[in-house]
Amino acid sequence: MNKVLRFKLSILGTSLACAMLSQAIQAAELENTDETTVEKALPVISVTVHKNANKTLSAGQVSRKSQIGILGNKYALDAPFSVTSYTAKYIEDNQAKTVAEALQSDPTVRMVMSSNGLGEYFNIRGLYTQSHELAWDGAFGLTPHNRVPTEFLERVEVFRGTSALLFGMSLGGAVGGVINLVPKRATDEPITRLTTTYSSNANFGEHVDIGRRFGENKQFGIRVNALKSHGDTSLDGQTEDRRLGSIALDYKGTDLRASLDVYSIKEKLSGAMPLMVSFASLNIPKAPDASTNTMPGSYGVTETTAAIGHVEYDFADDWTVYLTGGTKHQKAHGYMANNALGLNAQANGDYTAFSRNTANITDVTSAEAGLRGKFKTGAVDHSLVLSTNVIDQDMRMGLSSGGTWSSNIYTPSASGTLASEPTYIPKTSAITLSSIALADTLSFVDDKYQLILGMRQQQVRSQSYSIYTGLASSPLYKKSALTPAVGFVVKPWNNSISLYGNYIEGLSQGDSVTDTTAANYGANMAPYKSKQYEVGMKWENGTFRNSLSVYQITKPSMIKDSSTNTYNSDGEQRNRGVEWTTAGQLLQNLRVLGGVVYMDAEQTKTALGTYDGNDVYGIPHWQSNLGFEWDVNQIQGLTLTANTIYTGTEYVDAANTQKLPSWIRVDVGGRYLTTIANHKVTFRGGVDNLFDKNYWAGVWNGAYVSVGLPRTYKLSMQIDF
Repeated sequence: MNKVLRFKLSILGTSLACAMLSQAIQAAELENTDETTVEKALPVISVTVHKNANKTLSAGQVSRKSQIGILGNKYALDAPFSVTSYTAKYIEDNQAKTVAEALQSDPTVRMVMSSNGLGEYFNIRGLYTQSHELAWDGAFGLTPHNRVPTEFLERVEVFRGTSALLFGMSLGGAVGGVINLVPKRATDEPITRLTTTYSSNANFGEHVDIGRRFGENKQFGIRVNALKSHGDTSLDGQTEDRRLGSIALDYKGTDLRASLDVYSIKEKLSGAMPLMVSFASLNIPKAPDASTNTMPGSYGVTETTAAIGHVEYDFADDWTVYLTGGTKHQKAHGYMANNALGLNAQANGDYTAFSRNTANITDVTSAEAGLRGKFKTGAVDHSLVLSTNVIDQDMRMGLSSGGTWSSNIYTPSASGTLASEPTYIPKTSAITLSSIALADTLSFVDDKYQLILGMRQQQVRSQSYSIYTGLASSPLYKKSALTPAVGFVVKPWNNSISLYGNYIEGLSQGDSVTDTTAANYGANMAPYKSKQYEVGMKWENGTFRNSLSVYQITKPSMIKDSSTNTYNSDGEQRNRGVEWTTAGQLLQNLRVLGGVVYMDAEQTKTALGTYDGNDVYGIPHWQSNLGFEWDVNQIQGLTLTANTIYTGTEYVDAANTQKLPSWIRVDVGGRYLTTIANHKVTFRGGVDNLFDKNYWAGVWNGAYVSVGLPRTYKLSMQIDF
């Protein structure tokens, strides 16, 4: 039996053992409890506690509730979709400073770009999601545009699969899932928290988090987060500077609720950017040390400011109107997501380096209005929502290229002429997305059976302009599409087991035919409809949740029909997968978080059938993330942690000629909770990539491959005043 197969079987064996061990322990505890009660026959005080009174799992690191777009916040067992919500507690315990770092326990998500860069692009269910396509409390267009800091977030949620009905169409047309960001709010208890951080090689930071509620009924709230960090990173020669300021105001009245979020972020990387390179042949070079600086002098700067307001009013019993609106301004320049680029790397590491400097300015306005209500028709409970939204984005972009020079990924030569910052930044795109959606959740027999029906009418208006001249580079795109959805939840035995299924679609803007020799030159394809079928099961036993889902997603694309010299939307990618995710308590002092994924992403319809049956590039068949936490009984307050990340082999190109090897990474850490001078103090430490594994982390655009994370040390001290 080969090593890869043994490893996969060991993952599945560990997973099953965790689930069965938890079930056996829970049953034993219940049996012992019953016996003790009978033998002692002592008087008791009965307290009725709702099953979901505890709102989190895994020692507060995973929320039982998630934001499901227009459906609002729902418990996982009541949602016919796969979703996991990682809380601020998880983010703090893992010292995650970006959204990508906050998803290191999620087996369904992979980071495409290199660490120590400013671009964070993701694969969810084998489909790309760009950083500007993340949602802010259910709304697109308002999140930081490049790398997203976590210090002002209460939850980072992963919704898996297509979601046009629930969230609408994203600005980039991502359909594999939605990463939703929920901002921090003032809690009932006052918060005054100072966190001092260190990360290798010499990066120090301070984070202040203050929250208060005011008023006779604590109806007014304010939450302020401020961050400043500076110093050297684990990439040789790179210096990082991070600044964040955010204010979250809210009001909670009897019938009226409102909030206002304002944030300002600036991040700068200078001296180096991580390597991203293409390969010259089938002989792929071994991954270099990710701390190697292949382009000294490269840099990146990004700034984002935004303001988002929300208000909702209960105008009658069980009926609410709401309005959300926001604006975002972003600007950036430098080597950004392109990083330190290289071409045609040989097996010995020789390659051609070149630099590309981009500048971009993005302005977005987003608004949503809606109506929610509950009513009954006979024995059926209805939860109705009507929503309309509009997103408008204008983008400007400039590009300049430097010289090329010969180098080596293991022993880089001195940089050649680096590209200068662009001075001409023309308008390159304008897009307006507008839609109206209607959904009804029908519930029967005290929510034991639930059926969700809905549809969204989406309009897309888009115009592209040349980055060189600023003139229109394609015909005006103006199309619309109707996307239906249906989902069901069945709890056949009790509220601990939920069977679910869904059919839901996702939308991406159709391509325009720009080939001047084509018979249908200038034609615009209708918006591409990705279609998902999914069934699954969720199980909770009070301290533990397991989810198992099976899905298929098909995504169209444009291909050329050579017989007619025309382009059409008959191309297709089909992703099938099985996902197991878990979170909770194995033993009283042992917890597990993560899961295992098997995917089969196939090119099913390609031009002339050339690549039919090939794997989709950049998508492995196997992924797993399994993390464990152990509370050390002998030392009160001490918790030790370990997390494993495995990614299987994947192809770099559509022809499936270049194949990346599989890799596994081990992260370890710990925290110690104590009291000093009557103040709660938490010390945390960790090592990411403990064994300093060199690996190729991800594939971008069927050509470029990014390096992984260097071994990185992290320390922090958090004080609650």
